[in-house]
Amino acid sequence: MKVLVVDDSKVMRGIIRKMLGQDGVDVLEAANGRQALELLSGEPVDCIVSDWNMPGMKGIDLLRCVRGGVARADIPFIMVTAEALESNIAEADAAKVSGYLVKPFTAEELWSAIRSALPDAPGA
Repeated sequence: MKVLVVDDSKVMRGIIRKMLGQDGVDVLEAANGRQALELLSGEPVDCIVSDWNMPGMKGIDLLRCVRGGVARADIPFIMVTAEALESNIAEADAAKVSGYLVKPFTAEELWSAIRSALPDAPGA
């Protein structure tokens, strides 16, 4: 399984990488939505885990780009954010997010969100 982790915090990307650290999970990293789109143009992934607030391109804008592209429209997309605002959740739902996690979250919560969006995920 290949997961793209998108977060402007290198520390947070490392934490999520460690949470995903099971055998057979290949983790790609991007510091913002623009970098993620560049990676996605040449690298298929099974799931995207993205922060909401990032410079360059926010996670919600990345989600809209992913859902708007025919080749990537069905990739499970888990949004992670420090904000649990009803308006953000509603906006993400409208953009067809697969899951929504509020920081801080546990490895179990992350895997639960991934398995809900991707039933064939390891350990599902």
